[in-house]
Amino acid sequence: MAKADGVFIYIGTYANEADARSDYDIVKDLHSSGAVGTFDAAVLTKDDKGKVHVNKDETAMRLGGWTGAGVGAVIGLLFPPALIATALAGSAIGAATGHIARGLSRNDVKELGELIDSGQAALLIVGETTLGSALEKAELKAEKRVAKELDVSVKDVEAAVKEAAGEIA
Repeated sequence: MAKADGVFIYIGTYANEADARSDYDIVKDLHSSGAVGTFDAAVLTKDDKGKVHVNKDETAMRLGGWTGAGVGAVIGLLFPPALIATALAGSAIGAATGHIARGLSRNDVKELGELIDSGQAALLIVGETTLGSALEKAELKAEKRVAKELDVSVKDVEAAVKEAAGEIA
């Protein structure tokens, strides 16, 4: 059972990038209306060479203490660096990866990675557990989806990200 302040991961796959972006806009609207807490999200696509491209809206990255590290951490767990076309470097991502990895089993990682492989585009959201019920009510249009609540504290991840980014002494 996940902690009340735990981390929630959602991945939905889509036939095209436009559909994934449409659901991404719904999630941003949910945040604007106060229905969800902090989160990090990105639309992922793969090119014809199998490289993963991470498409982020810079405004959405700043919707909480994640500073883009939540999505980067999950992508780093799911794909080998050689398959990632977008640079995902930084100590904040490394700090978030360590915490998030503790909440995912090898089977979880395999399931999430295989789901992304099944579509043309994917929406990846990492944030507070309040996302789960809000996303269910929002009825996102993903063809396939996987949602995981991790027994990892959002506050611990955010503190590690801030410390790695030099924001905490």
